Amino acid sequence: MSVPVTQFEQEIREQPEVLARVLRDGRAAILELAERLRRAPPAWVTVAARGTSDNAARYAQYVLGFKNRLSVALAAPSLYTLYASPPKLGGALVVGISQSGQSPDVISVVTEGRRQGAVTVAITNDPSSPLAAAAEHTLAIHAGPEKAVAASKTYTAQLLTVAMLAAAISDDAPAWEELARIPDAVAETIQQAADTVGEPALRCRAADRFAVLGRGFNYATAFEIALKLKETSYVVAEPYSFADFRHGPAALLERGFPVLLVVTKVHEDLAPLLDLLEEHGADITAISGDPAMAARAPAAIHLPAVVPEWLSPLVAIVPGQLFALRLALARGTNPDHPRGLSKITETR
Repeated sequence: MSVPVTQFEQEIREQPEVLARVLRDGRAAILELAERLRRAPPAWVTVAARGTSDNAARYAQYVLGFKNRLSVALAAPSLYTLYASPPKLGGALVVGISQSGQSPDVISVVTEGRRQGAVTVAITNDPSSPLAAAAEHTLAIHAGPEKAVAASKTYTAQLLTVAMLAAAISDDAPAWEELARIPDAVAETIQQAADTVGEPALRCRAADRFAVLGRGFNYATAFEIALKLKETSYVVAEPYSFADFRHGPAALLERGFPVLLVVTKVHEDLAPLLDLLEEHGADITAISGDPAMAARAPAAIHLPAVVPEWLSPLVAIVPGQLFALRLALARGTNPDHPRGLSKITETR
């Protein structure tokens, strides 16, 4: 294993330890909240977040829908701040997700939810933050200090916290057994991906446009990988679902156009998508546990097969993080301190 050369890489490699800590230290608070939600089930969920945390919110849409049959909406904070016309939140579960817990617009959604009598939850790395103070319940993500501006370990800790909440609400004992295997699966993925992302990242170092495609649970993964590429390499990287890409953005394709494809479940629309990408000569890097993908993609990064689909975003993001790291280094940018960005961004 190579010695990390950046803070970003060091924090990527810390993820198995962080996730084990979330499982150990975060469970009690999650079980307490889940007991309340089982006694008085919410009618629906709204999640407020920005940046990387917004991609954790996209995952929440899928996992709380899949495990708990809950409709989950992403909040529109401008309704609470710019327009002072917040939606009705009675009967909802209102969740704010923020690494720092500092963003005023996310806090405003949780504050209004609590004022209206909704159950409110803060998922944050700082239990003493304003967001935590605004919510009734705080789920700390136990990630420790994250110094690189581009988030890595706080993102996967947020994902795991949301997944644990889904398992706890449904009182799903087998799901907890699957959750317990995640730290080892992430460690395996780091080890394997670190050896395979370098070549495709180097091949793409001159590209300034990327498409990142995922579907289902990994729709969130496509968004988060695209964000990491933008933050660390200053490229235009656009995320799409498999279906949405074919509804118009496919016109972007030309020979050598780089496409990162996240495949953890073979959907029926995958074959037509691959045909389309190959027809136009796209440069495909596949992040997948499906052996057949390796035969069709010029570059493939293997994912452990032991991870169930509902938890796959926790491992699928890791090759994307490492790809972004290697691409940034190949392009001569600093992934720890991207230009124009700071670790805490307060939006209103």
